[in-house]
Amino acid sequence: MSKASEQGPTEGLRGRLHTIIFEAETPAGKAFDVGLLWAILFSIIAVMLESVASIRARYGDVLLGVEWFFTALFTLEYLLRLFSVSRPLRYARSFFGLVDLLALLPTFLSVLIPGAQSLLVIRVLRLLRVFRVLKLTHLLGQAEVLLTALRASRPKITVFLGTVLTIVVIMGALMYVVEGRENGFDSIPRAMYWAIVTVTTVGFGDITPKTVPGQFIASILMVMGYGIIAVPTGIVSVELAAATRHAVDHRACPACGQQGHDLDAQFCKHCGHGL
Repeated sequence: MSKASEQGPTEGLRGRLHTIIFEAETPAGKAFDVGLLWAILFSIIAVMLESVASIRARYGDVLLGVEWFFTALFTLEYLLRLFSVSRPLRYARSFFGLVDLLALLPTFLSVLIPGAQSLLVIRVLRLLRVFRVLKLTHLLGQAEVLLTALRASRPKITVFLGTVLTIVVIMGALMYVVEGRENGFDSIPRAMYWAIVTVTTVGFGDITPKTVPGQFIASILMVMGYGIIAVPTGIVSVELAAATRHAVDHRACPACGQQGHDLDAQFCKHCGHGL
């Protein structure tokens, strides 16, 4: 087996497709991305127009045809993406791979579930590729930094959310006992809903305590809410500062299409393929 074939689709049809589809530095790659962005934009506009009753009544058949046309186009593009990488399952399980797939499913689901095509607005996530076309890949690097910080914060955030959930359950049960059904707290789950609304400082006001003990408990929970909101901000800020120290490379892996590698990386950190 040749060295090129071991490293990825660098030659032949697959290599040319990979360069066009995943690399925006070449004229062909940039033209492909620009055309794709316009197609995504037009498809989203068509979905939005189809949701307007007066337009749907007059141009429903036309918009339906446009919707299926773009779905067929994006289906072909998705298959070409899978074909142009050495490890298609890796790409299919990546963020953009899942977005590409989810952007197709609503149209097919609409055959079984009327109205499901409205979920096609998820295609707006595909517009994130505009960063590559406009040579703003350094912003994608910042997005990678943010994701790294969030992943590093996950254990602490999990403990934090568990603590908040415990407080909500206790306060909800307490308010159910103190206020009772006559004041709108007719069940513990409904009282927990009130506790969530209160601790997040949203305060819809659809359920409010009427008794003095209930108002005292609500005051404590509101004050606690300000402190609770500040905790995850501090956790993520610390991890974000640590992640910012590491720059990333924006080369697309020839096997899975992922970006955001270390500057000195020789292999993809997602699938291990040579870069």
